[in-house]
Amino acid sequence: MKSKRQAKILELIRKYNIETQEELSDRLEKEGFAVTQATISRDIRELKLTKVASGTGGRQKYVALSENHVDMSEKYIRVFKDGFSSMDMAQNILVIKTVSGMAMAVAAALDAMDCHEIVGSIAGDDTIMCAVRTVEDTENLMKRLRKIIDN
Repeated sequence: MKSKRQAKILELIRKYNIETQEELSDRLEKEGFAVTQATISRDIRELKLTKVASGTGGRQKYVALSENHVDMSEKYIRVFKDGFSSMDMAQNILVIKTVSGMAMAVAAALDAMDCHEIVGSIAGDDTIMCAVRTVEDTENLMKRLRKIIDN
């Protein structure tokens, strides 16, 4: 029953601009699901729903985070490109130079871009030091990042 209800929630938020838990509850009841506010709350948390601007007068609606993934990845790429200055490697350490004050934002963008080669990174004011798994991974990562910068 839970998986059917959660599938219906995802269907409803794609179909309608649902702004509140109460509105979601009403729509679910119309679809034959008896739910409590606590159940709705738990489903929202488990489905990782969030609210985004619906584009109509400052109102917000529920969306699944995965639906918003494309928008978010574009934002992270823009932050990366805007802050990037240069990069170089020393074995399996990638050093990225950024515009002054942008290192932490660029490092956060790298984290969000799921660069699986990066084990961890440290950001200062204008420099990021990334520990990368191997020298080969560092070279491949640099090629991938150059493609992002060049586009």
